Amino acid sequence: MNLIQAIIIAIVEGITEYLPISSTGHMIIASSLMDIHKQEFTKLFEVAVQLGAILAVVVLYWRKFFDFKRWQFYVKLIIAVIPAIVLGALFSDKIDALLESPTTVAITLLLGGIVLLFIDKIFNQQTGNKIEAEENISNTKAFFIGIWQCVAMIPGVSRSAATIIGGMQQKLTRKLAAEFSFFLAVPTMCAATGYSLFVKDWGTVGAEQKGYELILSSSDNLYAFIVGNIVAFVVALLAIRFFIGFLQKRGFRLFGWYRIIAGIILLILIYTRVITE
Repeated sequence: MNLIQAIIIAIVEGITEYLPISSTGHMIIASSLMDIHKQEFTKLFEVAVQLGAILAVVVLYWRKFFDFKRWQFYVKLIIAVIPAIVLGALFSDKIDALLESPTTVAITLLLGGIVLLFIDKIFNQQTGNKIEAEENISNTKAFFIGIWQCVAMIPGVSRSAATIIGGMQQKLTRKLAAEFSFFLAVPTMCAATGYSLFVKDWGTVGAEQKGYELILSSSDNLYAFIVGNIVAFVVALLAIRFFIGFLQKRGFRLFGWYRIIAGIILLILIYTRVITE
């Protein structure tokens, strides 16, 4: 992976991480089109570049994250992230195998798009009072939103979409569901990135390296990691601001159509062998 390729993937991550269109799926598509998707550093970079996107949420919502008097907020995030940590640890190898499959991404993009076409109508029919403030989210509701997040372990599903839908299913308003999805991304992606950098072995048998060792193994890898995270941070800041306003006004339907079209195009590219497994 060269620096230009790293910047492209970082832009893709920044745009898609908090939109309901699957950042992992789009990074797999981008790296496949550049024919670097089988490189070990590419696989690591697609996880590690999330650090920049994480920082964007912390900066935008810094008052929330650094208000230590409201300890219940941190408890909710811890409760919500537990299902993903447990399932991620149990099925790490199977998840890694799925991450190498553009076909899986294409199918889940397509199916997820169909779901998003109808999701607004489904939740508009909900009765009862909606939860409008984070303080009113119970620990139980946080846990169930965390379970919804686990669906996004399948590449192409979208962590953002899964958690927002989970939040709306738990009677959160669309805006609050999106914001809680952003908050939950921080511990979730920190855990995934920390695992990839300090626990997981990368490389062939007999020549394994920890993620941070692979990054430090060459100046090209180090520059790609640093620049990629800076780019992802800046782009994610803009994407989050756009998404909250758009979601309140327009809902999910446009994202649904986008996913369907992207899924069909990807299937065509795979069938014509422009992209290979």
